[in-house]
Amino acid sequence: MDSPIAREIADLASRRKVLDSVDLEFRGRTRVITISNQKGGVGKTTTTVNVASALASLGARVLVIDLDPQGNASTALGVPHSAEVPSVYDVLIDEFPLADIIQTSPESPNLLCAPSTIHLAGAEIELVSQVAREHRLKTALEDYLDSTEERLDFVLIDCPPSLGLLTINAFTAAQELMIPIQCEYYALEGLSQLLGSVRMIQKHLNPSFHLSTIVLTMYDGRTRLAQQVAEEVRTHFGNEVLDTVIPRSVRVSEAPSFGQTVIAYDGQSAGAIAYREAAVEIARRGPNEPTNEGTS
Repeated sequence: MDSPIAREIADLASRRKVLDSVDLEFRGRTRVITISNQKGGVGKTTTTVNVASALASLGARVLVIDLDPQGNASTALGVPHSAEVPSVYDVLIDEFPLADIIQTSPESPNLLCAPSTIHLAGAEIELVSQVAREHRLKTALEDYLDSTEERLDFVLIDCPPSLGLLTINAFTAAQELMIPIQCEYYALEGLSQLLGSVRMIQKHLNPSFHLSTIVLTMYDGRTRLAQQVAEEVRTHFGNEVLDTVIPRSVRVSEAPSFGQTVIAYDGQSAGAIAYREAAVEIARRGPNEPTNEGTS
């Protein structure tokens, strides 16, 4: 029987089979990737935690640093982040060692999280008077990577939807920028401001920081609009855009309310398969080298 649903089921089964046969080796230096887009509702945190979980399921050792005061990444990874829990706030303001706040996600021993708490909401103001305020996360992360016995393959930093001092700390600490872009109206709105900030960071604080990855999210292939947005983004950014697109998915939306990523919640769903494919693509692409194209 040939129907759209039957074709979709067959396609998912074929993609799962390919994913099950993937064999990756993780070597070389730790890749530090900041996930940012000051436009809200584009799937930034969702992309962070699901790519992290998918990488961990492939055998990578991954740390998620939750720099968003809302703490949604911590919630999705099943990590406690109530007000009394040691958090990224203590690292940035009181110079706690990162090792003292990191927790292991119940999803996988390969998946670690430096949680956010509500205290982080005041950190933007408190950082203003701190010495080396733009470098505090970078210093803490470098100290941790130098001292930990078990090397990390990836560090993914989830930013708040703004371009304040928390985001600047993330940009200064990372080598790579990943931007999730929603396949809807005004998808590219605000990107010129974000890329302008990247240029300023490259010039003044972190010359190695560069746009390496763009992920198309909330894609609905049935609409002409989504196809047009995807074409426009691919035309504008070229090689930085992943071949994998993340579809709109009820399962992806439901998972955080259970304190899980979609990889753990329903690993056979279309959303989980797409994020697993995106993770494979990111791992295979490598860190790339800074170019002027992505930030011009």
